[in-house]
Amino acid sequence: MKADIHPDYHPVVFQDLSSDFAFLTRSTLTSKETVKWEDGNEYPLIKVDISSASHPFYTGKQKVVDTGGRVDRFRKRYAK
Repeated sequence: MKADIHPDYHPVVFQDLSSDFAFLTRSTLTSKETVKWEDGNEYPLIKVDISSASHPFYTGKQKVVDTGGRVDRFRKRYAK
């Protein structure tokens, strides 16, 4: 690896604003805001609108909208 060409990869806390869910991971993103984490250290805080705690696919609240019977037509066409 070449030296001094890669961005700084450091611990960051991501906080989901809609569900008040937060997790600590590593990222190249930075922020002026900081938060004190469970381990007593302060980390940059990145606020996000949606995460796995609030996304409909992961929470099981996703709805499949079948307009015009497309799924049924596909199954009928390719049924064996």
